[in-house]
Amino acid sequence: MRLTNYTDYSLRMLIYLGSMKNDKLASIQEIADAYNISKNHLMKVAHELGKKNYIKTIRGRYGGLRLAKPPFDINVGEVVRGMEEDFHLVECFDRETNTCIITPACRLKHVLHEALQAYFEVLDGYTLDDLIVNDETLRQLFDMNQ
Repeated sequence: MRLTNYTDYSLRMLIYLGSMKNDKLASIQEIADAYNISKNHLMKVAHELGKKNYIKTIRGRYGGLRLAKPPFDINVGEVVRGMEEDFHLVECFDRETNTCIITPACRLKHVLHEALQAYFEVLDGYTLDDLIVNDETLRQLFDMNQ
């Protein structure tokens, strides 16, 4: 199982915003600089996280980003499901494009499906709050001047 950079950046943005003190706002540039990743990629991520009500985007001169809800209300499994396009681990997971001739007799797809369900069961057991319990250390690593 491999997550796209899009989902990775989504989780990183949530971790960054979740580790902020006193409901302060962060800019996309600030987050991009902290992780040394593309601002353009993060703009797309922020837009999608805003549409899904994980973050609030405040426009204007004193605007920025912050979490839209408390970290304990943001489930990691839910975020991953919402940010990934699909979870077609192998060709036969997509009925429309599957051309594998052994699909009717194959047991591998069932094993992989079971593994995917276990993967999500683990992710569903965690919230953003679990990922930021070390927020002081995170702020130091992000070099936040708060």
